[in-house]
Amino acid sequence: MSVNVEKLEHGMAKLTIEVSSEELEKAAANVYQKQKGQISIPGFRKGKVPRQMVEKMYGKGVFLEEAANDIIPDAYEKAYDECGEEITSTPKIDVVQLEAGKPFIFTAEVALKPEVKLGKYKGVTIDKIDTAVTDEDVDAALEKERENNARSISVTDRPVQDKDETVIDFEGFVDGVAFTGGKGENYPLTIGSGAFIPGFEEQLIGKKIDEECEVNVTFPEDYQADDLAGKAAVFKVKIHEIKVKELPDLDDEFASEVSEFDTLAEYKEDIKKNLAQKKEKSARDAKEDAVIDAIIEDATMEIPDAMIETQQRQMVDEFAQNIQQQGLSLDQYMKFTGMTADKFMEQVKPQAEKRIKSRLVLEAIVDAEKIVPTDEDYENEIKEMAEAYKMESDKVKELIGDAGKEQMMKDVAVKLAVNFAVDNAKEK
Repeated sequence: MSVNVEKLEHGMAKLTIEVSSEELEKAAANVYQKQKGQISIPGFRKGKVPRQMVEKMYGKGVFLEEAANDIIPDAYEKAYDECGEEITSTPKIDVVQLEAGKPFIFTAEVALKPEVKLGKYKGVTIDKIDTAVTDEDVDAALEKERENNARSISVTDRPVQDKDETVIDFEGFVDGVAFTGGKGENYPLTIGSGAFIPGFEEQLIGKKIDEECEVNVTFPEDYQADDLAGKAAVFKVKIHEIKVKELPDLDDEFASEVSEFDTLAEYKEDIKKNLAQKKEKSARDAKEDAVIDAIIEDATMEIPDAMIETQQRQMVDEFAQNIQQQGLSLDQYMKFTGMTADKFMEQVKPQAEKRIKSRLVLEAIVDAEKIVPTDEDYENEIKEMAEAYKMESDKVKELIGDAGKEQMMKDVAVKLAVNFAVDNAKEK
């Protein structure tokens, strides 16, 4: 096998990969062996038709396309390793020559890692982030805990009020016709939550239990379902239940029930401590983002579209895996939200670009500052992974292997570059 690299415009390259005719013939023979059990020709028992007879009837290339499909993945992987380029996208494959007795030639168009010219990356200036915990912060946390421990009490002697928890039936109509997804029974709705279309919840205020009413709304122009966007709708609604939250008193008894402390004063002090830790972490994260944004702004790079598209697809796959853990497939999510694959790809594009640019400038800092992770850095990373996955460190190392260690060390170097940039930043 041989590979030739041709540099193209805009950070792209074309790999021309040639596989010997002998390898192609071997792959075609394997395809014949796999398929011969399904081949039937009059005069021959099924599975006993000679390859020459099949090729005589259907052409000498009858097994070549499948053979090429079998060859391409391994051949491309070898070319990837041999070409000496940093490839950053999935390949676009085109077959150039596929004929019996001749070498199999195909091309793979790929994006290469862009060159990054760093601007200012040491001592960038960012806005100072306030990490002070106020009494209002503590009161808000306490109020949230009260809400979490509130009791729902049924109300029968008054109509719906703001903040009430209701249970309703509803059905929506556009131009007098019921629309898909516009019907629900025994649906829990908190008035003022904003869970429904703007204007819907407010029109239930003043309505009584078992009362049937009509709610008139207009779908937002940017509503996810295109067939409903901007249209006027009428919902027929019936109210089954009205409930109100009863919050517990804010006293020592409450503190002892929701925490390990005996008094409200001790509990408040613990809340303040935890909030301070969260604010410090949040501030660190925000500072990292601000510093990296500033470095990206002052850097120069041209990112190939194929590299961005690959990152977009990776992010969609990550999202699909996350919601699958919650028992929802990506197709179901698309259906429920009115999202399409193209819209989803476009939605994640800005974040995909940000991910790529962040990684590129940080890798450039690694090179510029000659950052090399130590064995201690590696062990600390292994320890964190072991704790996260509740495994022994040795088992994590075994699963990672040598190739995984090499990638991990690159990731650790990038983390060290983040620390370097943040530690050298200035706050105003």
